[in-house]
Amino acid sequence: MVIVLREGATEEDIEELVAILHEVGAEAHISRGEFRTVIGVIGDRERVMQMPFEAYAAVEKVVPIMKPYKLVSREFKDEPTVIRVGGAEIGGGTFTIIAGPCSVENEGQVVEAARAAKEAGATLFRGGAFKPRTSPYSFQGLGEDGLAMLARAREETGLPIVTEVLDVRDIEVVSRYADVLQVGARNMQNFLMLRDLGLQDKPVLLKRGMSSTVEEWLMAAEYILKEGNKGVILCERGIRTFETGTRNTLDISSVPTVKNYSHLPIIVDPSHATGVRELVAPLCKAALAAGADGVMVEMHPNPREALCDGPQSLTLEGFRTMMDELKGLADFLGKK
Repeated sequence: MVIVLREGATEEDIEELVAILHEVGAEAHISRGEFRTVIGVIGDRERVMQMPFEAYAAVEKVVPIMKPYKLVSREFKDEPTVIRVGGAEIGGGTFTIIAGPCSVENEGQVVEAARAAKEAGATLFRGGAFKPRTSPYSFQGLGEDGLAMLARAREETGLPIVTEVLDVRDIEVVSRYADVLQVGARNMQNFLMLRDLGLQDKPVLLKRGMSSTVEEWLMAAEYILKEGNKGVILCERGIRTFETGTRNTLDISSVPTVKNYSHLPIIVDPSHATGVRELVAPLCKAALAAGADGVMVEMHPNPREALCDGPQSLTLEGFRTMMDELKGLADFLGKK
């Protein structure tokens, strides 16, 4: 359930309510809005509901949350969450562009791509140092050497780095280099990893599993928030259907659906959804029109020589052209 406090409730009021909740074995998660504070309560429903919270002067109302996810829900926090990473902002009316190669290959490639991404208007840079591949014989990434190259690109451009954590054992080393920790589709329900990421002080970009429902996706995000990390960015990257014209099917309807259910920001990854370069720009526009908070796209100085996912990677010129088109659409829709 959620305890909504009256405007003007003091810190002493909040501490008193939290202490009472702890007495009955419940967890208290506090969300401070512009005008009101909300306390999300997780614990034994029967014991908690018996407590006369509405008798307290600081309490405006008590709202039961019927959904299985609590902390990510609109009932817990109606105000959209805005996540700030360096000079970048995800949510709050900004359409954020995250761009970069699928995989880190060498320092020259990474720095060139990062410079081109920044010049065109991207505000975060992506690149894979640890690569989850279907075939064990495919390029698996450069590991920590790749992370060091990403750090070099950040030094050159100032763009915060988004990169994937492939294994719970890698969280510590990736956290030393990255600004945003990405959870790939295959790890969306790796609950041990999600719990450990919930203990980190860096934002987590959580991709939707390729066969997961929106509810299952939000439940995965709940694992992270429950441990204390409120900085979760959801990423729609396509789901598995019967369609064979694209690698996956981009579920653009998930954007307004998530907006209805949750306060968390949501971005779209059309590169991995389709696997087709020519479809990336149209679906970025669709994501913007549908209300997404941004997109994550793959671009490469020379896609024909890419070690990973060249066919879906935009050329640097193609990326610049797409960015110009997105800026015009964003202006029309009243977004930054």
